[in-house]
Amino acid sequence: MTNWLSGIRKIAYWQSAAVRGPPGVEGLVSQPARGRTQSGAFPEGRWVGSRGGAGPVGQAPTAARSARVPQPGENGAVPRLGRRTGRAVGTGPGPRPPSALPPPSPPETGGVAGVAAGVMSQKKPDLELEPPAESAPRCSVHAQELKWFCSAERRLVCAGCKGSGGPCREHHVRRAEERAEELRNKIVDQCEKLQLQSAGITKYMAEVLPRKNQNAATMASGAREVVIQRLSLVRNVCESEEQRLLERVHAEEERAHQSILTQRSHWTEALQKLGTIRTNLVGMLTDLDDHSLIQSEREIFERTEEAEGILDPQESEKLNFNQKCVRSPLLTQLWASAVLCCLSGTEDIRVDERTISPFLLLSEDRRTLTFNPKKSKAYADGPERFDHWPNALASTSFQSGLHAWMVNVENSCAYKVGVSSSQLPRKGSGNDTRLGYNAFSWVFSRYDQEFRFLHCGQHQPLALLRCPDRIGVLLDLAAGELLFYEPSSGALLCSHHIQFEGPIFPVFAVADQNISIVQ
Repeated sequence: MTNWLSGIRKIAYWQSAAVRGPPGVEGLVSQPARGRTQSGAFPEGRWVGSRGGAGPVGQAPTAARSARVPQPGENGAVPRLGRRTGRAVGTGPGPRPPSALPPPSPPETGGVAGVAAGVMSQKKPDLELEPPAESAPRCSVHAQELKWFCSAERRLVCAGCKGSGGPCREHHVRRAEERAEELRNKIVDQCEKLQLQSAGITKYMAEVLPRKNQNAATMASGAREVVIQRLSLVRNVCESEEQRLLERVHAEEERAHQSILTQRSHWTEALQKLGTIRTNLVGMLTDLDDHSLIQSEREIFERTEEAEGILDPQESEKLNFNQKCVRSPLLTQLWASAVLCCLSGTEDIRVDERTISPFLLLSEDRRTLTFNPKKSKAYADGPERFDHWPNALASTSFQSGLHAWMVNVENSCAYKVGVSSSQLPRKGSGNDTRLGYNAFSWVFSRYDQEFRFLHCGQHQPLALLRCPDRIGVLLDLAAGELLFYEPSSGALLCSHHIQFEGPIFPVFAVADQNISIVQ
């Protein structure tokens, strides 16, 4: 009995394989309609297809297994069915479509026929046309499931791709599940960063910006009061200056407020963008499976880069009220500034090369004097030349009027700037030729960190908070007043009153680096 059942299974297998056709094409599988005898023949002397089509009569089972498989369109052939539709393909004669076939007779329940019918009924699921189940993505080259991830090519690959003959055999390849888990961890980390960044921006908007706004308003109010208070004392001289400064204060206040509003708008938009990015990343984390998550890797990186482009708030001077807007020469040194306002410009001062000391070098434009420790023999001696001290006179002299010029002294730590009369001696090493040590010269002097006003050997110490880069000189011959001031701030450095006699020359001395007349 066991051998007989094994023979039945083999006949059913070969019949179903012959009719089904190539893989992927669903067909109608033949099965015996009745049991057979121990001699191997069916009782009626023929076999019957599963849908009622009849085969040759009187053939033995062995002949049936070795017979040629009928082709579609031939008499008795089983029609081929489409891969998905299940409809018959071909126009030749053949068995009726499944819907027109009569239902098969119920199998016998007793004896050998019943056993055979029971065995054949186990193949019935193969005869049904079921829709294909949705399968996982497969490799277009090897037709295998994509279960691996290639780090070099950053794509999903199959076992064949990473095998000995595959394109990724020498690349770092790992399981797709590991790559998906890594992406999930990155999304979680990024979401935490976005949450911390959002908290920092929220705190900045809630605490820093309101305080900046209040401070700007307070500073603007104080600056406004200072401007009005000071200008009220000299309103007859500087009404226009008052209006100008008030406009500058108003403009600075508006600028500070506008900067704060801009910052508030910017960070509000940044918060919204960060929230949107975080929502999208969380959606990817929760909704996408492994393959979809890996395929969305580029989008994940783009959103991450977009989030990283939003920087954290930084302290900015643009959010503060700038007190420099109220700085004015009229407010710090009104009387010196009033003189400066009357000037149309500075004088075009140049050094007289006939007077420069042999310890000095003169530039081609005759505006820069450079100290030379070694005495130069390039200059011919003459009655106008200083032969010992590193002094030089300008080629221009003044006898009346108001005059101003500036000297750049930022490179030197030892210099003298001022005026002298034409009676200043030029020869010898005594104090009579040394600037500031005689009655013919008035100079502002610096030696290292000591600042002094020198005249007739008398030293007037000057307390300066910082070393000026430029020294401005104002000479009012009519009023008999000599002023030294700092041009950048308008601060008065010192002043001297005297009635000058005869022509007055700008005078210079330098014992370290160089000084230059500013045009």
